[in-house]
Amino acid sequence: MPPKRKLTSRDDAPLAGADVYPLEPISIVTSGLPPVNVPDDLPSGSLRRSTRARKAVSYSQPDCVQEDDGNESPLTELEEDELDKDLVKAPAKKRRRKTKDNEPVVYDIPPVEIKSTTFKGRLGYACLNTLLRALKPDSVFCSRTCRKDTIHKNGLDFAKDLGRQNASDLYKLIEWNEQNNIKFLRVSSEMFPFASHAELGYDLEYAKDELRAAGDLAKRLGHRLTAHPGQFTQLASPKDNVVEASVRELEYHCQMMRYMGMGKDSIIIIHMGGVYGDKESTLARFKENYQAKLTDEMKARLVMENDEICYSVDDLLPVCNELDIPIVFDYHHNWINPSIHPVSTLIPMINGTWHKKGIKPKQHLSSPRPGAESVMEKRAHADRCFELPEDLPDDMDLMIEAKDKEQAVFHLYRIYDLHPVVHENLRPEKPPKPFVRTGQGDGGVGDGEDVSETIDCVQVKPRRGTRGKGKAKAELVPNVEDDTLVGVPALVPSIATTKKKPRRTTAEKVSRGTKKGEAGYHEGSGGTDTTVATRMVNQEECVEPVDGGDVERVEEDEHPEVVAAAEQQQAKKGTAGKTKARKAKGNAKKAR
Repeated sequence: MPPKRKLTSRDDAPLAGADVYPLEPISIVTSGLPPVNVPDDLPSGSLRRSTRARKAVSYSQPDCVQEDDGNESPLTELEEDELDKDLVKAPAKKRRRKTKDNEPVVYDIPPVEIKSTTFKGRLGYACLNTLLRALKPDSVFCSRTCRKDTIHKNGLDFAKDLGRQNASDLYKLIEWNEQNNIKFLRVSSEMFPFASHAELGYDLEYAKDELRAAGDLAKRLGHRLTAHPGQFTQLASPKDNVVEASVRELEYHCQMMRYMGMGKDSIIIIHMGGVYGDKESTLARFKENYQAKLTDEMKARLVMENDEICYSVDDLLPVCNELDIPIVFDYHHNWINPSIHPVSTLIPMINGTWHKKGIKPKQHLSSPRPGAESVMEKRAHADRCFELPEDLPDDMDLMIEAKDKEQAVFHLYRIYDLHPVVHENLRPEKPPKPFVRTGQGDGGVGDGEDVSETIDCVQVKPRRGTRGKGKAKAELVPNVEDDTLVGVPALVPSIATTKKKPRRTTAEKVSRGTKKGEAGYHEGSGGTDTTVATRMVNQEECVEPVDGGDVERVEEDEHPEVVAAAEQQQAKKGTAGKTKARKAKGNAKKAR
C-alpha cells in the first residue's frame, strides 16, 4: 500500500526539499470534445505533483454544470440532453395488437368439366347457407334452438325470441339467394324451437310480421320455399302419443307457410317411417290416420318421399295414388333401395301424383360419400354432386342435398352453365373425410338423411375428458383405393377403444353453460355411437343450440314421445338379440 501523501502548505513560501510548481489554469479534456478552461477566479495555491498518469475527466453529475452566465459553451447542449436522458425515465411502450389483414382472401377455384343438359328448372339447397353462417360477428342462419331446461329458467319468451330472429334471418337468406340466382330453398324445421311441444307449444302469430315479410319477398321474386320435418313425424306409428305429436308437428309447419302466405307449391315432406314388424299393417294405419286426423290444410301440403331402408317407390305408389299424395322421388334413396322399375318408367308415374293436385314436381338429388361400402355408409351425403340424373325432367325443381349447401348448387351451375355465378362467393371443395370403421357392421357410420351429421356444418369440440385422446390413437380403416388397411387419426374415441361414460346432464349445468360438446356433436363422429335422437334428426338441418346443449339432448326434449318409443323398441331388439345369442350358445353346448 503506498504511503499517504501530505498536503503542502498553501503559503507563498515553498517548503524546503519539495518540488513546488505554481498553480496554473488546468485544462480539463473530455473524450472526443474540445477542452474547457477552468475559470480564473479559482483560489491560487500549489499542489504536490502526482507521479500517476493523468486521465481524461468527464463530468456527468449535475453538480458540475456551471450556471448559465449567458455564454454557452460547446458542451451546454450536449450535457443538457444527457441529463434529460438520465433523469427522466421514458414511459413504457404499450403493446399493440397486430391488426388483422383486411385484404380479401383469394381462393383457388379449380376449373370444372363442362357438360350439357336440357334441364331448365330450379336447383335449391336445404336450410343453411355456409357463407352467411360464417359471417362474424352477425351470422345469418335459421336453426337457433335451446334446451328445455333453458326455457324453464329464462321463460318461454327466450325460445320465441330465437324464433323471431330465425324468421328475420330467413328474409336475409332469400335476399342473398336472389343475388346469386338461387330460387329454391328448404326452410329449416327448427325455425321456432318447441313450437309443437305438448307442454311448451305456442302459436306463431307473434312472429307473423317477420314471416309475412319473408313470404312476400319470396313470392315477389318467384322463389319456392318447402319444408321437410325429420323422422320424428311418424303418422304410421302404433303409439297414439307419437301420432298426436306428429300431427302437432304438421300443424306447426302449416302455420309457418300460412303466415308467410305461401301457395300450394310450398309442400311439407315426410317419410312413412318404420315398418314396426308388419309393413302392410303400418301402411293401413297410415291411411287411417291420414284420413281421420289431418286437416284439409295438412292434406293439401303433405307429400311422401321414398327412403333408403324401408319404403321404396313401389311401396308408396299404391297408397299415394289412393290418397292423392304426391311423391318426392329421391335418386340417392332409389339407388340404395331400388324400385323394380327403371327410373325412366318411374318418373312419369310419379309426376302423375303431382299433376292431380296441380303442384310442380320436386325431386331430391344427393351423392354418397367417397369410399362408402356398406349400406349404412352409402346413406351418408357427400359434400357435392357432380352430375345431374340422366332421366331428369326438363321443367321441375331439384333439391340438392349436400353438405356444401349453396356451394353444391354453384358447382352444378358451373358444370352445366345453368346460371352465372359470383366468383367471390365460390369456395374450393374440401378433401373427403375417411370413414371411421370400428367393426360394427352396417351400423358404423352416419345414415344419410336420418342422421344429424352437422359436424360438417359447424366446428365441433370433443366431450370433456376426451380432449387429445383421439389424436394419440389411430383407427385402421380400409383404403379407398385398395383393400389394404391404413392408419388414420381417430377424430374422437370410438366405442371400440374407449369405454362409454354415462351421461351427466342436468338443468343446472345447461343453465350455467356447462356443455359436453358443441352443436351437432355425438359420440363417435362417424356415427359409431349415435343415439335414437341423433338418428332421427334430418342431417341437412344443422341444428345449433345457443345454450351449448347437445343436439341429441335438445331433440329428446322437443320430441320426447318419439324418442321414448324408439328407445323402447331398440331395447326390445337388444333383449331379443341377447336371448337369441344365449339360446344359440346353449344349443352349441348340447350339440357337443
